[in-house]
Amino acid sequence: MVTMVLEAIKYTPQGLYILDQLRLPHESVYIPIANSVDAFNAIRSMTVRGAPAIAIVASLALAVELANKEFHIADEVRVFVSEKLKYLVTSRPTAVNLSDAAQKLENLVNETEGDAKTLVGTYIAAAEKMLVDDVNDNTNIGRNGLEWSKKTIGKDKFSILTICNTGSLATAGYGTALGIIRSIHRDGLLSHAYALETRPYNQGSRLTAYELVHDNIPATLITDSMASVLLKTHPEIKMIVVGADRVAKNGDTANKIGTYQLSIIAKHHGVKFVVAAPTTSIDLRTKSGEDIVIEQRKPQELVTVRGPVIDTEGNVTKEEVRTVHIAAPGIGVWNPAFDVAPAALIDAIVTEKGVVEKDENGKFHLESFFL
Repeated sequence: MVTMVLEAIKYTPQGLYILDQLRLPHESVYIPIANSVDAFNAIRSMTVRGAPAIAIVASLALAVELANKEFHIADEVRVFVSEKLKYLVTSRPTAVNLSDAAQKLENLVNETEGDAKTLVGTYIAAAEKMLVDDVNDNTNIGRNGLEWSKKTIGKDKFSILTICNTGSLATAGYGTALGIIRSIHRDGLLSHAYALETRPYNQGSRLTAYELVHDNIPATLITDSMASVLLKTHPEIKMIVVGADRVAKNGDTANKIGTYQLSIIAKHHGVKFVVAAPTTSIDLRTKSGEDIVIEQRKPQELVTVRGPVIDTEGNVTKEEVRTVHIAAPGIGVWNPAFDVAPAALIDAIVTEKGVVEKDENGKFHLESFFL
């Protein structure tokens, strides 16, 4: 197993701590998550984000809560787990990983026989296994993406564009789309990585750039509006790779806002458009992207920015972080957190179990992963 590049989630049976992503890249601070309410608030505020990561944090938070609560009978555990998991799922409705993990854990507790202590132990062990499995799955996604790129693009060096953060900070470790970039880089095939800043929450500039610099991967940050001209002027870019919060049965993929437009320009410029996702992000119950609920975020995210105070030369003057307003007061705001890239514009979906491409009729067959 590949060693985790960054440890965004620290867990022991005694406690759970997460790297506060709202403070990155200026500060690296871990905050405690003691129960499901802490987890809900951390997910909702995007203190932790990334579909795999929020599922793991929610699951482990409840594990910590269960370990520190006294139960007298098994049914008391079952009711408590069910109520808390349903509550946690409401924190980010677009990401299917969270609801998938919650359903599996609830089913496990309901199907387990024994006393209250047995049920609590069963839940904790299952939640802990999710943490380990996610790192292994991401490593496999990276390897599968590398092998697909060799087969499809070739064995000459090439550059890649990505959006949002899909690395160690969005998962239990290594990453999905960023995991593929890491694997291609480690194999010596990556010429350069380009990261979109990912407005309005700047996960690309704050988080992906942080990981790329940390790993010494050659990389450049661009604004979201520069993507089209970047592809036009940099023909060495052969792939756009993105993560996924939910993949519908037909392959339509919901991901961070801005992904849809990348799928369009990839098609126009003849660049491969690749989705990297664990199979837990695939929702066969959702037939197409039309059925995916898109979360609307607070207007403040679009009209404010947060960062350290700098002088006229761009140097940090003191350890002071401020939030400032950057838009005309009173302007209306539309702030969807995600959009949907249609399956027709996606070349491949890379999972830990393998890579699926469209058949001769232009259809994905994602159900093959669940047979």
